[in-house]
Amino acid sequence: MTTKLISGTGLQLLRRYDKKPESYKAQLLDDDGPAYIRCFVSILRDIFKEETVEYVLALIDEMLLANPKRARLFHDKSLAGEDIYDPFLRQLLWKGNWFIQEKSCKILSFIVSGRPKGQDNVIAHSAAKSKNEFTSINDVLKGLVDWLWIVKERRQITGNTISVGEGRWLGKGKTAYKGHVPGLMGLKNQSHTGRSIPVAINCLSTLLKEPAVRSSFVQADGVKLLIPLISPESTQQSIQLLYETCLCVWLLSYYEPATDYLATTKCLPRLIDVAKGSTKEKVVRLVVLILKNLLHKGSFGAQMVDLGLPQLVQSLKAQAWSDEDLLEALNQLEEGLKDNIKKLSSFDRYKQEVLLGHLDWSPMHKDPIFWRDNITNFEEHDFQILRVLITILDTSTDPRTLAVACYDLSQFIQYHQAGRIIVTDLKAKDRVMKLMNHENAEVTKNALLCIQRLFLGAKYASFLQA
Repeated sequence: MTTKLISGTGLQLLRRYDKKPESYKAQLLDDDGPAYIRCFVSILRDIFKEETVEYVLALIDEMLLANPKRARLFHDKSLAGEDIYDPFLRQLLWKGNWFIQEKSCKILSFIVSGRPKGQDNVIAHSAAKSKNEFTSINDVLKGLVDWLWIVKERRQITGNTISVGEGRWLGKGKTAYKGHVPGLMGLKNQSHTGRSIPVAINCLSTLLKEPAVRSSFVQADGVKLLIPLISPESTQQSIQLLYETCLCVWLLSYYEPATDYLATTKCLPRLIDVAKGSTKEKVVRLVVLILKNLLHKGSFGAQMVDLGLPQLVQSLKAQAWSDEDLLEALNQLEEGLKDNIKKLSSFDRYKQEVLLGHLDWSPMHKDPIFWRDNITNFEEHDFQILRVLITILDTSTDPRTLAVACYDLSQFIQYHQAGRIIVTDLKAKDRVMKLMNHENAEVTKNALLCIQRLFLGAKYASFLQA
């Protein structure tokens, strides 16, 4: 590559724009915005001096942060002959300079989001070049997703140096630069070891609004990189990172291949932990919206019931939220869970829970309809499930599992006409009586209930309440 000189017109525009008050810059952009965009893009395309590239990227970043709608200037009809994306895409590969990579990524995210609807193929057209020589939207999106994936997947910390893709930082928040550009030190100092992931997630939360990006991100196996970031926040910075991570997951929840992948991860328990522990309404609202989207997809509904989401929703509804959208989302999630519970209360599901040996207070255990409709199913395979339930009393060390097992035995006694005789023949009485001395109050309570029903029989068992 051969570095060219800044054109006379470009230099004149820069001098008119640089180091001027914000109001003056805004007026220049309002009057002749496309000309300044052409100037900036030309410099990034033709000039390879590191300090100059940093400087122009900082100007563009500042311009877009002040007014994100200015991204539309890059798509002005007068720039139809410019390949506006390629110079920024090329900067992502700049070796050894995180500042350049960070700014290029953020700017590209703005430009992609600001493009006219329907502009999904060739980015620019020119009589001097064939369409094949211009950057397509797929090229842009693939380049961005690949870079973001590298940032998240390959960050390595060794001593005081951290490398992210091609970027490199030294010490506490200092970036390795070869020179100094006046007015940029404040911006440069923002690029430090703690910035790589927040910047990547911030860009993703913008880009994943594009269906093409969702597809590329899933294909690049990027979804798994979001999961570890879903955890209760502790600082203001982590709150924003968590919010933007949840925003990414929410956007992905509309894309079926992404939800299929999420179903194989620990995404759901992590989201529920966040909902339990977060005090920020915007975070809780976003988590609730994600759960509402996932409720009727795959096995998510069953998992939500197992993880105690119905009880959590009740708890959240009792809190004094000021966000009406959150309250509405909680009501919708609650109704969806109720409908789902009706479908989940089946004997096959109960069998799966018992055979896994880990019981919890899912709704079916205390649902009279479930026991009345399925009580004869316990007779299958010589009372196999009942035998496993009794074995759990000997083998499990989990207090919750023991308590539920005792309660289920008492339910069997109550609803099966020969329940008392069958449970006695299977020698469950002695095992349950041992648990009456258990150190856990929940276990002793349900063991006592079981023994009472065992002694009284089905005729009087219904008078005993759990």
